[in-house]
Amino acid sequence: MPSERSNPVYDLYLRGMRRLGHYRWFGLLFKHVGTPADRALMRISGGRLSMGGSELPTMLLTTTGRKTGKQRTVPLNYVRDGSNVIAVCENFGLDKASSWPYNLLADPRARLDIKGTAMDCLARPATEEEVDRNMPKLVAMWPAHDTYAARSGTRKVFVFEPVRPQS
Repeated sequence: MPSERSNPVYDLYLRGMRRLGHYRWFGLLFKHVGTPADRALMRISGGRLSMGGSELPTMLLTTTGRKTGKQRTVPLNYVRDGSNVIAVCENFGLDKASSWPYNLLADPRARLDIKGTAMDCLARPATEEEVDRNMPKLVAMWPAHDTYAARSGTRKVFVFEPVRPQS
């Protein structure tokens, strides 16, 4: 997915990240250091900047914790499917599952922040057809998705459908 105006430094960074993404140590490091740093960078920049750059579209997903009731925000890569947004969770291939899919199963209301624009959505697990249509785009963007699914034995794909304001 090359950009129209290629930046050799960014291209090298992206190739390196995509290669390193397959390693377990990378998953651990990114989960505990990269995720909080990316969340902070996105909040500070109003969603204009993320660690992934333009080739790895990143949103902030806010869910309600199923146990605590507190708002939980996590940066996630995504693709568009019409007006819907698609995201996948394999938790970097780590043994312990991420909490955001379980939070959404308990309460499907979610808030997405994409490039500084917030929208309310209802989340649901993707259908098999939606997975078949969107996983190739997600894997092309971040090839380690397949490594993570093979390592963890699980893949949770969610569809976020925008909620239209009541008039």
